[in-house]
Formats: sequence, C-alpha cells, structure tokens
Amino acid sequence: MVASSSGGFPTSFVVKFRRLHDVSVIPDKQCCFELVVRRRRLRNGYAGRQGESVKRVSRINCCCSDSVVPIRRSTGSSAKSHAEKCEEWRFDPKKTSHRALPSVPFASSQSRFQSKHYPRCAPRNSGPQSRDTPPKRDTGIANEKDWGISLLNENVNESGTNEDGSTWYRESGEELGKNGYGCRWTKMGGRSYDGSEWKETWWEKSDWTGYKELGVEKSGRNAEGDSWWETWQEVLHQDEWSNIARIERSAQKQAKSGTENAGWYEKWWEKYDAKGLTEKGAHKYGRLNEQSWWEKWGEHYDGSGSVLKWTDKWAETELGTKWGDKWEEKFFAGIGSRQGETWHVSPSGERWTRTWGEEHFGNGKVHKYGKSTTGESWDIVVDEGTYYEAEPHYGWADVVGDSTQLLSIQPRERPPGVYPNLPSPPADG
Repeated sequence: MVASSSGGFPTSFVVKFRRLHDVSVIPDKQCCFELVVRRRRLRNGYAGRQGESVKRVSRINCCCSDSVVPIRRSTGSSAKSHAEKCEEWRFDPKKTSHRALPSVPFASSQSRFQSKHYPRCAPRNSGPQSRDTPPKRDTGIANEKDWGISLLNENVNESGTNEDGSTWYRESGEELGKNGYGCRWTKMGGRSYDGSEWKETWWEKSDWTGYKELGVEKSGRNAEGDSWWETWQEVLHQDEWSNIARIERSAQKQAKSGTENAGWYEKWWEKYDAKGLTEKGAHKYGRLNEQSWWEKWGEHYDGSGSVLKWTDKWAETELGTKWGDKWEEKFFAGIGSRQGETWHVSPSGERWTRTWGEEHFGNGKVHKYGKSTTGESWDIVVDEGTYYEAEPHYGWADVVGDSTQLLSIQPRERPPGVYPNLPSPPADG
C-alpha cells in the first residue's frame, strides 16, 4: 500500500513483475480505505475515569469499486506447447499449410514484457493516474469512448512528488494558429522510483472550415527497459472538390523488449465518407530473436457495390528460410475474380510456389485454375455459388454514431480577410 503525500497525490506509475501460482493480478480500478475515528466520553461501568474522553475506531470505509482481475500466463513448464500455439500464422487454411510466426506480442515464455499493475491505495480527486500499459497486438482502431479523453477548460501547469519518491506532472493549454486554427491539449506523465515512466497527451483541433480532430499519444518504459508507444487519431473534414463529409481514423502501436531482440509495430487506418465509400488497411511488423514477420492488407468499398480486398503476409529467419502467402479478390454485381500465391524458400535458395485463381461469371459457374513448381496443375469449371461482402460490416453510419465527441468539437470563427479556396478556372485552350 502506498500512502499519499500531504498534497494528496499517489504514486503515478508503477510496473512490477512477479509470479504467483501462474496468475498475475491486475486491479481494475483504484482502491482506498478511510479510517473513521470518533471521540467518545466514558460513563460509569467503562474502563477509565468517568467523563474521560477517548478515541475509538467507528468504522472502516473501503472505496474499492471492483475486484481484481486474474490474467493467466504461461510458465516455463508449458513453454513448448505455448510456442507451438504461437507459431500459428493466420493464413486461410484452404490456401496454405505453412506455419509461421506468433500473433501474441512475444512467443518466449521467459519474456517479461507484459506489464503488470498491482493494487495501490490512493485518495480520490488526486493527481493524474497512469493508464499506460503496453498496447495489444491485432486490436485495430479503438473507438473514442474507449480512450476517455477529458480535456481541461483552463490552463494548468502543476507537478508533485509522492512519499515514495515518484513524481507526476500535468499541463494543459490552448494554441491558436493562422486561418482560425485552434488546438486544446492536455499533457500528463510521471516517473516511478524504480525508473519506470509514462507520458500521455490528449488534443482536439478545429478551424473555421469545419475541420475537426481528436487525438491521443502515449508512451512508457518500465524498469527492465521494455518500452512502448501508441497514437490514435480521428478526423472530420469536408472534401475540397465534392463537399462530401469524410471521417478518417488511424492508430499506430509499437513495443520493444528491453531484454530480448524482440518488438513489433502496427499501423491501422480507416476512411469513410457520406456516400458510402470505405477504405480500411493495416501494415504490421514483428520480430522475435532470429525470426521476423510482416503483414499488409487492405479493403476498398466504393459505395456502389464494387469491392477490392487483398492480403500479403511473409516471414523469414536468420538462417535464410522464408515463406509467405498472398491473395486478392475483386467483385461487382456478383461477377469477379480471386487469385493468390503461397511460397517457400529454403536456406539453400530452393523455391516452391503454388499459384491459384478463380473467375466468377455470376451465373453459378466458376472457373478454377492453378499450378505449382512440383508439377501439379488444375483447370476446371464447376457449378458453385459466389459469396463475397459487397458492403463493409462497419460503415459511415456506424462511425458517425461512434464519433460523438469528435462531432461535438465547436468550429472556429472565420478570421477577417480569410475566404474559402476556390478551384482555379480552366486554362484557355
């Protein structure tokens, strides 16, 4: 338990690692206890002198709002089975039988890169509490409500030191730029006695044209040298030529181990407009000691029924082994195609590939063809239905409903002498 200082601010950021029956305990919310003491005057029959005033404990209040949440983790005894599970690559099983690299942050059972937070007692309404933990892989782009962005309405510049030596700070302000641009921001952070630290920044931006932006950036480092960084951004703007409203969301996540040659990076983006156009995609990279892997994918819906999807994944080891898989599909009105390739390269340079394709004619007939470097081949027409997603499962109406905080940002007034950019007149023939 960490006692607060006279300023009332608890430890800002503590990252510890320990093993307790293969279960790490992470508190879901803050916890504090209040000891209520009342003075009472004694009567006859009580120990002590009559009329003497003594102090007694009346009650103990607990403001713990939730219990701790157990999170299971692997041990050294299960390292082999854990590593085998982690080797599953998220390929389409119908397209490849190769196995590749992990979908978890790091496959090593000895890695201590997963941060654990333990209960701390702190009074309410104190300094900023660190919410900073390493980002999780393959979690995409969070909704704004998951961040809990709450900007201060006044300029603040404060800091403090807790009784255990940890420090914290919090700043907020507003910046004004040219052409009516404005930005409100809040920064906070802290450093613990063991050398761990965290930083987090929130902001909202707007101008007189209707541009609005909401964003977060946070980073951290623990005592073992593990570090992480994450940014999230949501933008509303109007297309300069079509005047169509657009919402764009993006996220970048990165983590590095301080004890192993391990780390990963992800970049996600989504674009939506009021006419139904939707674009989504991601670039991913990871490394665990002698193994590295990459993944890229994209989706494009034009709002009129045309759809394009593609994926490209590959991996390699320092010994020279490489393998990968990629595919692409295009459809419109039930007519389209799919094609792909699976490949493998040995350390000696020997290469194996298998290519395949499908042509969908929209009449219940599908042409399937393919070949491989081992001599197999096929070229047939079969009776088969055509299935694909003509519309995104998450589109314009969904993103508008999940962007209430972004939409509530107030636009700026147009500065004097500033006018919209008009398109240039066509050049004379």
